[in-house]
Formats: sequence, C-alpha cells, structure tokens
Amino acid sequence: MNASEVWLLALLLGVVAGLRSLTAPAVLAWGAHRGWLNLHGTPLSFMASTSAMVIFVLLAAGELIADQLPSTPSRTAPPGLIARIVTGGLSGAGIAAAGTQSIVLGGILGTVGAVIGTFGGYQARTGLVKALKAPDLVIATLEDVVAIGGGLFIVSRF
Repeated sequence: MNASEVWLLALLLGVVAGLRSLTAPAVLAWGAHRGWLNLHGTPLSFMASTSAMVIFVLLAAGELIADQLPSTPSRTAPPGLIARIVTGGLSGAGIAAAGTQSIVLGGILGTVGAVIGTFGGYQARTGLVKALKAPDLVIATLEDVVAIGGGLFIVSRF
C-alpha cells in the first residue's frame, strides 16, 4: 500500500470517529486483533490486545445505545467534539502505523477527518431528518451502519 492510500485511510477513519467517536478505535482494535492490521513493534501495538479490543468494542456499543437517548448532548458540543478529535487522532495514527508511515501525520489526518465527520455528519443527519421527514432514530441507526461498515471496510484494506 502506498503512502497516499495510507493517508486517505487515516483521514477516512477519522471521519468515522466524527460520526461515532468510539467506533473508529473499536474497529482499529478489532482489525489489529484479527491480524488485518499489523501494529506489532509500534507505539500502538497495545491496540491489538484482547483487552483493548474488548474495552473499545464495549465502549462503542455503549455509545451506540447512548446516542439514541434524547438527553445525549450534540456531537458538536465541546465534550463530544474533543472526544472525536482525540479518537480520530488515535485511529489515524493507528492506520499510519499499520501502513509504516508517520504516526504523527496519521494522527493529524485522523484529527482533521474527525472534525469533518463531526460537522458533516451532524449536517447530514439533521438534513436527512428534515428532508425525509423521518424519525431521528431511523437516520441515527443508518449513521451507525455507515460508521461501523465504513470503519470495518477501512481497516480490512490492509
């Protein structure tokens, strides 16, 4: 895989983090644990451990449930945005490490992707709810499917 492909995947996994903050590191840990990504010998090798995979998958599942609650704050509010930036950076760095590229640049691209995914996902979700006159739950579930499916597609490219 060439460097530009790695950078694109780091950016895209960041977008996934913008949609669902914990899905991106969960699919990264899942892919590393399954051997789809090689993080051995990198500062992010812990992501391939069973413990990391289980923790991130459980956290991501909890986030999918919490997102459906009416009391959940907007993803663009500071706590949600900061979480997405952090997990986007971690996930982008993991993609870069697996692609034997700069972890720092991968983290930056993951962060940029997270910001894009946060605001773009918010606009897409609210726009679809209004345009289709659909319940938010339906569009939120569709967004969950896009985030999980997109994330798994990205990490399976290695």
